[in-house]
Amino acid sequence: MALVIPENYDPRLSVRETQEAIKYIRDVFQKEFGREMNLSRISAPLFVEKSSGLNDNLNGVERPVSFDLPWEPEETIEVVQSLAKWKRLALKRYGFRPGEGLYTNMNAIRRDEVLDNLHSAYVDQWDWEMVINKEDRTMTTLEGTVRMIFRIIKHMEHEVWYKFPKAVKRLPDDIFFIDSEELLQMYPGLGAKERENRITKEHGCVFIKRIGDKLSDGKPHDGRAPDYDDWSLNGDILFWFDTLNCALEISSMGIRVSEQSLREQLAKAGCEERASLPYHRMLLNGELPYTIGGGIGQSRLCMLLLDRAHIGEVQASIWPLDMVEECAKHNIILL
Repeated sequence: MALVIPENYDPRLSVRETQEAIKYIRDVFQKEFGREMNLSRISAPLFVEKSSGLNDNLNGVERPVSFDLPWEPEETIEVVQSLAKWKRLALKRYGFRPGEGLYTNMNAIRRDEVLDNLHSAYVDQWDWEMVINKEDRTMTTLEGTVRMIFRIIKHMEHEVWYKFPKAVKRLPDDIFFIDSEELLQMYPGLGAKERENRITKEHGCVFIKRIGDKLSDGKPHDGRAPDYDDWSLNGDILFWFDTLNCALEISSMGIRVSEQSLREQLAKAGCEERASLPYHRMLLNGELPYTIGGGIGQSRLCMLLLDRAHIGEVQASIWPLDMVEECAKHNIILL
């Protein structure tokens, strides 16, 4: 996706008003989210030891930012790319029980991200995780949790409208569920992103299920690391975003791998060696709780609710100078 400039763009709020709106959305959402989902806020690390196996490998090609520390010169320290695995370990360490969970503010650096209206080198999201029973590792559990998250986001539309009526975007009234294989069969001649755009434009908001495993065309719908989501019990929440004429992903989430699905997915991904890492050994030995979790983009949510054309309008990051200048010509002010 190249830089998109909407015609006659009007942000409707000044930069200072936008900052006020960002704070309001973040404060209210995390309070509502924690209460409705029974999640406690906890502190989270900015970096982890590479040897722990806790960092998110994403699609396996992104390079984490790394450095060393004086007292541990032979250990590589990596800035987290997400907290998908760390959260599950934290639930065990802090004694959470089924039906209880945590959320945290996650900040990450994605040095290899291709920058455009939706993608930044800086990532900020609410990472969350909840303990479930083994028998609750079902599609029913997944879809019920997705519906709850959708309702919380929909409620935020009303909260923002009350505070910033001239800026808020109207959201759809329901979320549509579709399996990634079913979506492929509907649009066999289109690529994955084009399929996402078609179905999301039609329904307003969708949850695309089963991401990571190969479909009937021999390709996965999208990349997903093999050691956190169960590829048969996960998916993405997307909203149609008229301002950019595309689907906007707000959340990636899922029921996490069991001992069996971890082995299967490591084999499919050709990275069985990860089974020897400390985190993976704990999981395979049955020492970690069964969980469901995901991430909700903080800046993405602000962008959606305030109907902004560029994620740089709602987060402070670094952008190519030509992008900054081109955006400024069209009233898109990057922070």
